[in-house]
Amino acid sequence: MTRAQLLEQIRTVTTETFDDLALDIFRYQAMHNNIYARYLELLRVEVSSVTQTTDIPYLPIALFKQYRLKSGHWPEVRTFTSSGTTGAATSHHPLRQEDWYRENARRAFERQYGPLAGRPVLALLPAYLERTGSSLVFMAEDFIQRSGHPDSGFFLDDLPMLSEKLRRLKGGPTPPLLIGVSFALLDLAEQHPQDLGQTIVMETGGMKGRRKEMTRQELHATLSAAFGLEQIHSEYGMTELLSQAYAPREGVFLPAPTLRASTREITDPLSPTPVGRNGALNLIDLANVDTISFIATDDLGRVQANGSFEVLGRMDASDVRGCNLLVV
Repeated sequence: MTRAQLLEQIRTVTTETFDDLALDIFRYQAMHNNIYARYLELLRVEVSSVTQTTDIPYLPIALFKQYRLKSGHWPEVRTFTSSGTTGAATSHHPLRQEDWYRENARRAFERQYGPLAGRPVLALLPAYLERTGSSLVFMAEDFIQRSGHPDSGFFLDDLPMLSEKLRRLKGGPTPPLLIGVSFALLDLAEQHPQDLGQTIVMETGGMKGRRKEMTRQELHATLSAAFGLEQIHSEYGMTELLSQAYAPREGVFLPAPTLRASTREITDPLSPTPVGRNGALNLIDLANVDTISFIATDDLGRVQANGSFEVLGRMDASDVRGCNLLVV
């Protein structure tokens, strides 16, 4: 199957067609992604022997730090990079088409929250705005432009202005979206607590060394109390993914149509765990057709039968990830 044919099927993928399409993308990437092909060779996996999605090997996410993971040969229009401590290696995810990322990100958000057009989008992402290559900033910028609302925009450190805008917008016809990194939302909660009405407050995780780490439950309880909200929403995304998942309540993520989570044994990364049992998260991201769609992450989680999942933390010694046959 050609790339153009795969793109069309990704756009219209359903729960019923997901498995067949994932297998088609597996065969495509096994043929066109040299690193993945080598990984399969080291695992002694014959492509023809993979007949169901549970047979597909997942590539350790650490390899995004070691290699340019491309399926095929094409010029990248930009490269997303992860944040990292000084001197630490960062992940690199080359992008073939900007509009492909935008299309998938919009579809994932609007499927759960409705149209972006006309919705105020306020982005509080200081740690991400202070560096280049953030896929989250790229997504938020598109959401802001797509909203077309005069009050939409980024806020680096002007919390008083952000607070005033939230006060004015909370009674509007469309609930505003406040999307922010955890430490910045906590700063806002401490300095400008107020009842935000129907505002969607969405945390993207991460203290970035600015604050003491806390559990998601503690974070959400603090933000809920400060903003008078019953629920705090969460976004799950990463440099290595072009698809996102959103949790409208209690940290239970609902993935985009192009994203599926499963779990594997922590001590035996080639062995899957049963539905509902804790393990390390594996992800299939069909939107990653131009790079690699089958990723063994460093996140610990639990997946339910309906496809929703929870993120429970990170694996220890996460720089040694999964089956590290190719990590050097």
